[in-house]
Amino acid sequence: MLRMSKLTDYGTLVLSQLAAEHGGIASAGQVADATHLGPATVSKLLKSLAHAGLVVSSRGVQGGYALARPPEDITAAEIIDALEGPVAITECSSKNSCCDLEEFCRVGRAWQRINLNIRKALESVSLADLQTGTGQLPLPDLRSGLAGTAR
Repeated sequence: MLRMSKLTDYGTLVLSQLAAEHGGIASAGQVADATHLGPATVSKLLKSLAHAGLVVSSRGVQGGYALARPPEDITAAEIIDALEGPVAITECSSKNSCCDLEEFCRVGRAWQRINLNIRKALESVSLADLQTGTGQLPLPDLRSGLAGTAR
Protein backbone atom coordinates (compact mmCIF):
# COMPACT_ATOMS: atom_id res chain seq x y z
CA MET A 1 0.00 0.00 0.00
CA LEU A 2 1.20 3.50 -0.76
CA ARG A 3 1.04 5.42 2.47
CA MET A 4 3.09 8.17 4.05
CA SER A 5 4.33 7.63 7.57
CA LYS A 6 2.56 8.91 10.65
CA LEU A 7 5.56 11.18 11.28
CA THR A 8 5.05 12.85 7.89
CA ASP A 9 1.36 13.28 8.66
CA TYR A 10 2.37 14.91 11.94
CA GLY A 11 4.83 17.09 10.02
CA THR A 12 1.96 18.54 8.00
CA LEU A 13 0.17 19.35 11.28
CA VAL A 14 3.27 21.14 12.56
CA LEU A 15 3.63 23.14 9.35
CA SER A 16 -0.07 23.95 9.37
CA GLN A 17 0.23 25.27 12.92
CA LEU A 18 3.18 27.45 11.94
CA ALA A 19 1.16 28.74 8.98
CA ALA A 20 -1.63 29.67 11.40
CA GLU A 21 0.86 31.95 13.16
CA HIS A 22 0.70 34.22 10.03
CA GLY A 23 4.43 34.83 9.84
CA GLY A 24 4.89 34.90 13.58
CA ILE A 25 7.29 32.78 15.55
CA ALA A 26 6.20 29.87 17.74
CA SER A 27 8.30 27.82 20.13
CA ALA A 28 8.45 24.04 19.80
CA GLY A 29 6.47 23.84 23.06
CA GLN A 30 3.74 26.11 21.72
CA VAL A 31 3.47 24.01 18.56
CA ALA A 32 3.34 20.82 20.64
CA ASP A 33 0.56 22.26 22.81
CA ALA A 34 -1.47 23.47 19.84
CA THR A 35 -1.16 20.22 17.86
CA HIS A 36 -1.42 17.83 20.86
CA LEU A 37 1.78 16.12 19.71
CA GLY A 38 4.59 15.18 22.06
CA PRO A 39 7.31 17.80 22.51
CA ALA A 40 10.05 15.35 21.44
CA THR A 41 8.16 14.53 18.24
CA VAL A 42 7.61 18.20 17.43
CA SER A 43 11.29 19.00 18.07
CA LYS A 44 12.40 16.14 15.82
CA LEU A 45 10.05 17.28 13.05
CA LEU A 46 11.07 20.93 13.32
CA LYS A 47 14.73 19.97 13.06
CA SER A 48 14.08 17.94 9.87
CA LEU A 49 11.88 20.68 8.40
CA ALA A 50 14.52 23.32 9.17
CA HIS A 51 17.22 21.16 7.57
CA ALA A 52 15.05 20.93 4.44
CA GLY A 53 14.56 24.71 4.38
CA LEU A 54 10.82 24.64 5.03
CA VAL A 55 11.07 26.37 8.41
CA VAL A 56 13.54 28.81 9.92
CA SER A 57 14.56 28.99 13.53
CA SER A 58 15.71 31.85 15.69
CA ARG A 59 17.40 31.60 19.05
CA GLY A 60 16.90 33.61 22.18
CA VAL A 61 14.14 34.52 24.56
CA GLN A 62 11.84 35.50 21.69
CA GLY A 63 13.11 32.65 19.51
CA GLY A 64 11.23 29.85 17.90
CA TYR A 65 10.19 28.60 14.49
CA ALA A 66 8.40 30.08 11.49
CA LEU A 67 7.70 29.00 7.94
CA ALA A 68 10.56 29.81 5.58
CA ARG A 69 8.07 30.72 2.84
CA PRO A 70 4.36 31.50 2.62
CA PRO A 71 2.17 28.38 2.85
CA GLU A 72 1.12 28.89 -0.77
CA ASP A 73 4.75 28.34 -1.79
CA ILE A 74 5.34 25.07 0.10
CA THR A 75 4.14 21.96 -1.73
CA ALA A 76 3.03 18.59 -0.43
CA ALA A 77 5.89 17.12 -2.48
CA GLU A 78 8.41 19.23 -0.56
CA ILE A 79 6.95 18.14 2.76
CA ILE A 80 7.16 14.46 1.84
CA ASP A 81 10.66 14.90 0.42
CA ALA A 82 11.79 16.56 3.66
CA LEU A 83 10.44 13.87 5.94
CA GLU A 84 10.53 10.67 3.86
CA GLY A 85 12.75 11.35 0.87
CA PRO A 86 11.61 11.60 -2.73
CA VAL A 87 8.53 9.65 -3.77
CA ALA A 88 9.57 6.46 -5.56
CA ILE A 89 6.93 3.76 -5.79
CA THR A 90 9.32 1.25 -7.36
CA GLU A 91 13.09 0.86 -7.40
CA CYS A 92 13.32 2.06 -11.00
CA SER A 93 11.28 5.16 -10.11
CA SER A 94 14.00 6.52 -7.83
CA LYS A 95 16.65 8.93 -8.99
CA ASN A 96 19.49 6.54 -8.13
CA SER A 97 17.93 3.32 -9.36
CA CYS A 98 19.92 0.13 -8.94
CA CYS A 99 17.53 -2.54 -10.17
CA ASP A 100 19.33 -5.47 -11.81
CA LEU A 101 16.32 -6.20 -14.02
CA GLU A 102 15.82 -2.70 -15.37
CA GLU A 103 17.16 -3.41 -18.86
CA PHE A 104 14.85 -6.44 -19.23
CA CYS A 105 11.78 -5.05 -17.47
CA ARG A 106 8.60 -4.61 -19.48
CA VAL A 107 6.70 -2.57 -16.89
CA GLY A 108 9.32 -0.17 -15.52
CA ARG A 109 8.48 2.71 -17.85
CA ALA A 110 4.80 2.51 -16.90
CA TRP A 111 5.68 2.64 -13.20
CA GLN A 112 7.99 5.58 -13.86
CA ARG A 113 5.14 7.40 -15.63
CA ILE A 114 2.80 6.66 -12.70
CA ASN A 115 5.45 7.91 -10.25
CA LEU A 116 5.88 11.11 -12.27
CA ASN A 117 2.12 11.75 -12.21
CA ILE A 118 1.99 11.19 -8.45
CA ARG A 119 4.85 13.67 -8.09
CA LYS A 120 3.05 16.24 -10.25
CA ALA A 121 -0.12 15.84 -8.17
CA LEU A 122 1.84 16.37 -4.93
CA GLU A 123 3.54 19.43 -6.42
CA SER A 124 0.14 20.92 -7.33
CA VAL A 125 -1.06 20.93 -3.70
CA SER A 126 0.29 23.61 -1.39
CA LEU A 127 0.38 23.75 2.39
CA ALA A 128 -2.33 26.41 2.11
CA ASP A 129 -4.46 23.92 0.14
CA LEU A 130 -3.87 21.25 2.77
CA GLN A 131 -5.03 23.65 5.48
CA THR A 132 -8.24 24.64 3.73
CA GLY A 133 -9.03 21.33 2.08
CA THR A 134 -9.04 23.02 -1.35
CA GLY A 135 -9.40 20.54 -4.14
CA GLN A 136 -10.55 17.70 -1.92
CA LEU A 137 -12.06 14.85 -3.85
CA PRO A 138 -14.72 12.58 -2.42
CA LEU A 139 -13.09 9.41 -1.15
CA PRO A 140 -14.36 6.19 -2.69
CA ASP A 141 -15.84 3.61 -0.36
CA LEU A 142 -13.18 0.95 -0.78
CA ARG A 143 -15.04 -1.47 1.45
CA SER A 144 -17.80 -1.96 -1.12
CA GLY A 145 -15.30 -3.04 -3.79
CA LEU A 146 -13.61 -5.46 -1.43
CA ALA A 147 -16.73 -6.94 0.13
CA GLY A 148 -16.94 -9.99 -2.11
CA THR A 149 -13.23 -10.64 -2.49
CA ALA A 150 -12.24 -11.91 0.95
CA ARG A 151 -12.97 -15.62 1.36
